[in-house]
Amino acid sequence: MKTVLRVIGVLIGLGLLGLGAWLYAPDKSRADLEPLYLARPDDMIEVAGTRLHVRDTGPRDAPAVILIHGFGSSLHTWEPWAAALDDDLRVIRLDLPGSGLSPPDPTGNYGDDRVIALVLAMMDRLGVQRAAFVGNSVGGRLAWTMAAEHPDRVERLVLVSPDGFASPGFEYGKAPDVPFIMQAMRYVLPRGMLKSNIAVGYANPTALTEPTVTRYRDLMLAPGARQAMLDRMEQTVLRDPVPMLGQITAPVLLVWGEEDGMIPFSNAADYQRALSDVRLVSFPELGHLPQEEAPMRSLPPVRDFLRDAPSATGTITNP
Repeated sequence: MKTVLRVIGVLIGLGLLGLGAWLYAPDKSRADLEPLYLARPDDMIEVAGTRLHVRDTGPRDAPAVILIHGFGSSLHTWEPWAAALDDDLRVIRLDLPGSGLSPPDPTGNYGDDRVIALVLAMMDRLGVQRAAFVGNSVGGRLAWTMAAEHPDRVERLVLVSPDGFASPGFEYGKAPDVPFIMQAMRYVLPRGMLKSNIAVGYANPTALTEPTVTRYRDLMLAPGARQAMLDRMEQTVLRDPVPMLGQITAPVLLVWGEEDGMIPFSNAADYQRALSDVRLVSFPELGHLPQEEAPMRSLPPVRDFLRDAPSATGTITNP
């Protein structure tokens, strides 16, 4: 019996090793990734002690708009919107440190204050004194924090299903516990599991294309990207956003998919109560990533707001 148990134990161990080897996902080299996702070599720039992937298109003398992506994403999430905006706007989008093609920050600091300092340094390097900001999810939180702390640099705000209010697992004043399944991401990144996680951001999962899943996975396999994602999560400490939102003087457009499976649409009412100059545009059949799920459907109110900056408050529900 002992011999049989030993044999079974060995077989189970070998099976687990085989499964681990099958699931193991090593980093992809920058030499493999850059030909696929870097438009121009000079899109990699040095900013405040780190390198950032920055895509800057449109007339240099046009009003500037800066687009900030969410957790686990990249500047590519904005490309359909950017292509439709940069005929008469200077459209700047960046990969946050340790995301997309931006290498991990050598300081190891992924807190909001550090990221905002990098964005300000990027603006200075590009000669941009003031800009409109568009942010999705975590990028939305960074955008409204920028507007509250540096009002002289922010012309207006578009917040696309923004992060900031407490939710299960994210309390004010406390870093979240990172679950084991997330910790395992350092070594494994099954495509099917990743696709399921991204699909939560879509009201219609069939709108999530295989090339989009490939892009997400490729860029999460960039050197150091997965550890940077975990570090960013472990360093996220939310503050009650209401006092900061009350300091914002720039006009704000809220854009929200009513079927958001990541940040509830009900949070839109919290932002409306806290902001003094805000307009809400909602989409009944879209989710957390309207710029990806239905870019041409969700863009028109954003384009109009960026070009005209209406200050009237109100709510519009789009069909």
